[in-house]
Amino acid sequence: MCGIVGTIGNVETTEILMKGLTRLEYRGYDSAGIYVNDQAGQDHLIKTVGKIAALQAAVGPQVQGKLGIAHTRWATHGQPSVANAHPQFSPSKRFYLVHNGVISNFSELKATYLAEQTFASQTDTEVIVQLIAQFVEQEQLTTLAAFQKTLSLLAGSYALLMIDRQQPDVLYVAKNKSPLLIGLADGYNVVTSDALATYDLTDDYLELHDGELALVRENDVTILDQKGETQGREPIEIKVEADAVGKGTYPTFMLKEIDEQPAVMRRISQHYLSAAGKIAIDTDLVERLAQADRLYFVAAGTSYHASLVGKRLFERYAEIPAEAGVASEFGYHWPLLSAKPFFIFLSQSGETADSRQVLVEAKRRGLPTLVITNVANSTLAREADHHLLLHAGPEIAVASTKAYTAQIAVEAVLAKAVGARRQIAAAQELDLAGQLAMAATAMDEITDNHETWDQLAAQYLGSATDAFYLGRGIDYDVSLEAALKLKEISYVHTEGFAAGELKHGTIALIEPGVPVITFITEVATADHTRGNVQEVKARGGNVLVIASTTCQQLGDQIVIPALTAELMPLVTVVCGQLLAYYATLQRGLDVDQPRNLAKSVTVE
Repeated sequence: MCGIVGTIGNVETTEILMKGLTRLEYRGYDSAGIYVNDQAGQDHLIKTVGKIAALQAAVGPQVQGKLGIAHTRWATHGQPSVANAHPQFSPSKRFYLVHNGVISNFSELKATYLAEQTFASQTDTEVIVQLIAQFVEQEQLTTLAAFQKTLSLLAGSYALLMIDRQQPDVLYVAKNKSPLLIGLADGYNVVTSDALATYDLTDDYLELHDGELALVRENDVTILDQKGETQGREPIEIKVEADAVGKGTYPTFMLKEIDEQPAVMRRISQHYLSAAGKIAIDTDLVERLAQADRLYFVAAGTSYHASLVGKRLFERYAEIPAEAGVASEFGYHWPLLSAKPFFIFLSQSGETADSRQVLVEAKRRGLPTLVITNVANSTLAREADHHLLLHAGPEIAVASTKAYTAQIAVEAVLAKAVGARRQIAAAQELDLAGQLAMAATAMDEITDNHETWDQLAAQYLGSATDAFYLGRGIDYDVSLEAALKLKEISYVHTEGFAAGELKHGTIALIEPGVPVITFITEVATADHTRGNVQEVKARGGNVLVIASTTCQQLGDQIVIPALTAELMPLVTVVCGQLLAYYATLQRGLDVDQPRNLAKSVTVE
């Protein structure tokens, strides 16, 4: 959520800022703003509510300079408005600041230090910039000293980028728990919360650690720790392929990313599985997992749903007990751990704040950790003991699609590797390369029939205000994800339920015409699920059955190829993704950027 872009030393500042904000639209936002200074006394502040296009229209040719900061805001403190948009500024308009994160003690700071001040916004961010201004203007501290003092008072998460109009040769930067990178360009420097914003400017970035600050100048970067001591830091390389972040010939990012899933399956197979059947995963990681007595999966949203499948994969193929926990719950309600636990974190962005909180605590306790993520140099990837990359390519649409299937595929690779190390027969017999190849082919078949899914969405979800997904076992797991896809982009109230629980309360919600989409791919429970389907039909429910070839019956609307049971979500979920996609289009809604949601949730 939220996006930060800043630059110093390039005359194309406005273009860099606006292009960067546009690339960060995918993260979710409700307002945007920029501040540009020409380093000779002229400056410009423009803020708007709504899409980046509104800000672009408000930025005239006179907005030029060699120093600037920009921000897309996702409202936390105060509703979306021009006053609450960033950059926030001091009453004297000397200091301008943008901020990602949440300051948990902003009310206390406001009451203690700023009780006599008037505020122009409802944001916690304005408290930060007012504190800095007060320490400079009333206590006669230098800007750096005021910045350091303010940072020492803040509790919570922040990525900060600030300009002092009286020092137009420096950007003040700081971070704690929120991502921020300093890009080293040719003759100038940039600062961003996401390398996608500046991928055409540089591949070389300096990463800040929590609690550090930096002074970024045109040709120099100084990093200081909390004691004010200079820190040496080598740049890391972050490469982003230009064609991976564009829509190409597709009308939306979401459809492009749904259709990319077969290629992602093949890419994962090529990267992790050799032609000889060997698995290319660090042997130390495999050994540590093989010795664990219980696995704890920690994730949020779609990644949590993928971890439910991961639990089944590891229990089936590695014979290690596993639990899946919601990160935001786990962080404050730790279970009684086993003797040899191992923590596995799933996160598309690698920046999920709730998961990071658990990771930090796990490391404090000396517990082994693995992060499976789509972003190689993300915070979680850097901080965990081990890291596996999804190789899904950038996922721009807010609603995750290819990251979910990539997570399951990588979990399967890892489960097979650990199971083989433990000499588990099921793992040794699993032809995973063949299964992933079959999954890719099945995905191709499904995504080649967009018109069919468009028609099914109209027929079953057309004017629906409520919908249900049903399934048992692994089908229940994927029902949760399919329901999430529909609710988060079409705004249709949707729930995923265990089919066997229908008669224990849920059936009270079934009424004539309500759509009930049912997955039936598990042979052992297929007949029971079909009994539930009859119960729904008897009450007028509008039932769509999606069955595997091993479970199909006459009258099933959709029949999909069968894989080994634990990998069926790779195929069934694509059906749910396409139903959600077309139901949303038919409602005239924004598929890629649904309301109130952010791509990367970097606050708890």
